[in-house]
Amino acid sequence: MRVLSDAIERLRSLPVLPIPLAPTPVDRAARIEGALRLTAEATSLFIKRDDAIPFGFGGNKVRKLRLVAAQAIAEGADTLITTGGTQSNHARATASVAAKMGLDCVLVANGAPQPRPTGNALLDRLLGAGIRYVDRREDRGPAMEEAARELRARGRRPSVIPLGASTPLGAAAFALAIGELLGQISAPDVIVCSTSSGGTQAGLVAGCILHRIATRVIGISADDPAPAIAASIRAILDGLETLIGAPGAFANAAIDVDDRFVGDGYGIPTPASTEALELAARREAIFLDPTYTAKAMAGLIARLRARELKGTVLFWHTGGQTGLFA
Repeated sequence: MRVLSDAIERLRSLPVLPIPLAPTPVDRAARIEGALRLTAEATSLFIKRDDAIPFGFGGNKVRKLRLVAAQAIAEGADTLITTGGTQSNHARATASVAAKMGLDCVLVANGAPQPRPTGNALLDRLLGAGIRYVDRREDRGPAMEEAARELRARGRRPSVIPLGASTPLGAAAFALAIGELLGQISAPDVIVCSTSSGGTQAGLVAGCILHRIATRVIGISADDPAPAIAASIRAILDGLETLIGAPGAFANAAIDVDDRFVGDGYGIPTPASTEALELAARREAIFLDPTYTAKAMAGLIARLRARELKGTVLFWHTGGQTGLFA
């Protein structure tokens, strides 16, 4: 137990950027409960509103980058390099952090440039990021390294941030976020979130273990098969153990990934995700995005309708609503 307490203290001592992050709201979704005919005695639904983070249009990547970019700056970086799709929330958040901290930013996007940028692509340009395009997801890593080599050859000091800032340090931000949540409500029985590169879910799993709560964390895949995402989460948890000096703390962590709601692929809406997006808007005036949170909410709705989840259920809204304007 002392190991876990010490690990939490190490988490709290990690350097963060001077970008304020007040606790995001936790809203009771009573009208969604009513639409799904849930009984308050059996199931109550809450939403953790990381979409309401004010900086850079918010979202889960802001939490991660407060730590990840702080490390990059401490190591002398003058340029942040990262990657994602043309409408990447992570790319937009990285460009926002770079602009705020006076750094340059290079984004490697898989896809074609839009004739008239919309959504995150528009924001990336407004933020002054340099954007390089590649054809395939597999080309992103080499393109980031090439950009870094070019900058180093010119005497610059770039820092390459992996996709989604899904590193042990990025996950640490969400381990800390569990502490934030527990200052707002009692430990929920279940947390449901969108998952893709795995850092957010890894952090939530770690945070529950470190805070000694029995909350089940379910990630709903936005793209990749469950085994691939689970492997990424496991690797991040292993790295987080090292980062906070808690060997073996997460060795027996349950990693629960559901890939049944991906549909035809990344960013392609499904009937269930469209229903979920409209339900959240019309019942709670909460806006989801078509790529991540609408599919995660679709997975949650399916489980609630099947009466698979009981007690207090919390949907962790990871943001991305700018995707509505892509």
